[in-house]
Amino acid sequence: MKFTDFLNYVPKIINQELPAFNAHAKMAPIERISSLNPDYYKDNNPKQSAVMMLFYPKQEEAHLILIRRNEYPGVHSAQISFPGGQVDAVDSDLKATALRETYEEVGVIPSAIDVVMPFTEIYIPPSNFWYNLF
Repeated sequence: MKFTDFLNYVPKIINQELPAFNAHAKMAPIERISSLNPDYYKDNNPKQSAVMMLFYPKQEEAHLILIRRNEYPGVHSAQISFPGGQVDAVDSDLKATALRETYEEVGVIPSAIDVVMPFTEIYIPPSNFWYNLF
């Protein structure tokens, strides 16, 4: 899709109600559906984190940045993901976390990013992270 066409869709999504649980439930393995309910994961005291869904133009086409996580002894080793990570004490809010992590992982300076809106957060049981998507 042309990036200019993509930008024309952005104002149309800003006021849309997100399907949240219903959308996540359609994509989740059956054994994970119960973990999508906040009553399930809030007792686990999940770690707050934020990721960035960053679109950019390349040769006039819309592209999305994804990264490959480093290999380490952990559940998210070498996974493909959005840039992002755990909240640090220096972060003023979750948006700041997503912007900082995007800069650290892919080098895009925060002032170059126009954050349109937050998307639905999701709990990831294997790592006990509560992800917020921007």
